[in-house]
Amino acid sequence: MNDANAETLAARLRGFGPTGVLAIAAILLLGHWGPIPAGGLLVLLWARLSGTPFRALGFVAPRSWPRTVLLATAAGIVLKLALKAIVMPLLRADPVNWPYHYLQGNAAALPGILLTGIVAGGFGEETVYRGFLFERFGHVWGEGSVARAATIALTTTLFALGHYSDQGWPGVEQAVVTGGVFGTVFAARRQLWPVVIAHAAYDVTAVVLIYAGWEERVAHWLLH
Repeated sequence: MNDANAETLAARLRGFGPTGVLAIAAILLLGHWGPIPAGGLLVLLWARLSGTPFRALGFVAPRSWPRTVLLATAAGIVLKLALKAIVMPLLRADPVNWPYHYLQGNAAALPGILLTGIVAGGFGEETVYRGFLFERFGHVWGEGSVARAATIALTTTLFALGHYSDQGWPGVEQAVVTGGVFGTVFAARRQLWPVVIAHAAYDVTAVVLIYAGWEERVAHWLLH
């Protein structure tokens, strides 16, 4: 591909014509139904071909990696426990996540599901729903407070609906909360790594609760 063709493709990918819209649709679809890291990797490919710096997607190194990893991991764990012990019981959700109940005591399934949670959930979903879509909607609506609120609401809605196919309405309800939290944090800081790490910690905590058979116990910690 010569320079002129590359510049033309880059402009089309950055725009919102057929090429740009098709790229967004492909990233969203493959982000949920493609191979584990497909959505996140497609975003990186889109950034490369469109000439979009990774920094614009939120890939900014934190000032302190140890501090970021520690705080983000703790935040992800606390968020999962709060949802399990307070939010979901208030919504009268079943304390057992039945679509993933097969994980209870199933050591053979742990490597695959943990890889999925960390790579597809932490890296993939955050790269798509926070990094990529915030960059795209920012070009449409701008960066004002109202625009950011609209972006948080829309990305959270898309993120939540993407969880219906495998977890039903309880998955949607949880994703509304987590998507809203991660979206708000990203909108305020514009740093992707903290929400990637927090999301991964959230998913790993969810797996631990199921594997150990602690779901009902945690769900009844505060509310009976």
